Amino acid sequence: MIAFVSGEVAGVTLTSVVLEVGGVGLELHCTPHTLAGLRVGERARLPTSMVVREESLTLFGFVDDDEKSVFELLQTASGVGPKLAQAMLAVHSPDELRRAVTTEDVKTLTTVPGIGQKGAQRIILELKDRIGAPTGAVPQRHASGAPAEEAWRGQVHAGLVGLGWTGKEADKAVEAVSPQATGGAPDVAALLRAALRTLSKA
Repeated sequence: MIAFVSGEVAGVTLTSVVLEVGGVGLELHCTPHTLAGLRVGERARLPTSMVVREESLTLFGFVDDDEKSVFELLQTASGVGPKLAQAMLAVHSPDELRRAVTTEDVKTLTTVPGIGQKGAQRIILELKDRIGAPTGAVPQRHASGAPAEEAWRGQVHAGLVGLGWTGKEADKAVEAVSPQATGGAPDVAALLRAALRTLSKA
């Protein structure tokens, strides 16, 4: 079990980061929110969860331990694998997921691509007594800071495409939420969630 990875950021793709640890590059699959705070050449320390399959070993990286624990708990529900659990955390923060499950908010859960009404109801039934109440914690940002003013567009677009939307749908959603991107350092995670809400209404 690899609890966390600490090293220099060697590369960042649309869906993952490569951290150099002792001369070895380890690829960690992350949500757009986590990737938004990482910069090539800077050091990062990410909590990790390893998913072992017959044909592969996959590392998932997280912005903090809370996101990691929710990721692992989500997979204990029937029909929820690592990719769907990661998609849920790309759309909603850990506290938003806790609130949705404990209040039986099916509508919020079905904004995640891949979760229908029956799937949301099953997740609620299986996790309601175990997921806990919202902690009120503010999602962490890495010390390297937020992305540049216009970089959020690429991050949000990549996040939407990675979650299964088409490039055209992603373009429209990015434009729809652009008025919310105020200031020099927009919150990429918040903008991604707003974009997903726009798409779910379409």
